[in-house]
Amino acid sequence: MEESSADLIRSQLRRLRTAAGLSQEEFGKLVHYSPSMVSAVETGSRPYDRQLLARADEVLRSGGLLVALLRIAEREGQPSWFLPWLDAERLASQLRIFQPTLIPALLQTEGYARAVIRCDDLLSDEEVDKRVAARMDRQAILTRPDPPQLIAVIDEAVLHRREERFHALMVHQVEHLIASAERPNVSIHVIPLSVGLHIGLSGPFSLARGAEGGWVASQEAQLTARPTDGESDVATLLARWETVRNDALSRQQSIELLKEVAKSWI
Repeated sequence: MEESSADLIRSQLRRLRTAAGLSQEEFGKLVHYSPSMVSAVETGSRPYDRQLLARADEVLRSGGLLVALLRIAEREGQPSWFLPWLDAERLASQLRIFQPTLIPALLQTEGYARAVIRCDDLLSDEEVDKRVAARMDRQAILTRPDPPQLIAVIDEAVLHRREERFHALMVHQVEHLIASAERPNVSIHVIPLSVGLHIGLSGPFSLARGAEGGWVASQEAQLTARPTDGESDVATLLARWETVRNDALSRQQSIELLKEVAKSWI
């Protein structure tokens, strides 16, 4: 398997620490992380963050190598602040995603992804192409030999954004959701319009469960996403997940609703 940017960053962090003659405990004290956290970051069971890498560059006198690798990864199509979440996403055994305004990225068709990314008129055509390619690459986790379980909750309103120039695009996108929902490792649940106001309208969020059972959460905003494994934040979002999941239709009911929506687009 090709080494990802995240794998490269972790391997370089481990190499630099070892070359400096520091144990994980000694290094952890210098960067203000516990030895167990250092080990988890190096082995990939926990995502790294920019603050850790910047501090590691300073302590290990690497000339800014680790942060530079983040910048390179950003040029490849992903902003550096998003890489820690991508790391958690790739390592997850289960993903729980709530999206009240868009189709979740892992379930987008290329056409839909391009239309969404193209909404940012500050991006060049080349930047749009890179971001679309990166988004499609992310979806490979769903078809690998050991895919995570993906449970996605979306608001029905997402399916009714009607504009003539996006007609064929939306038909294809809804059909793709139906096909995805029939995979054994993917569940899609729709909150019907009849629910009205609900807590999920406060914004999208994602939860990734690692192989060892710990959770990492992420809340998306216009300019950033904030991954965290803080106990309080994760507990709050797990509770909100239960609420939006309970408001949503069952898996089969959601598939039937998607089929009805697909017919309405034809």
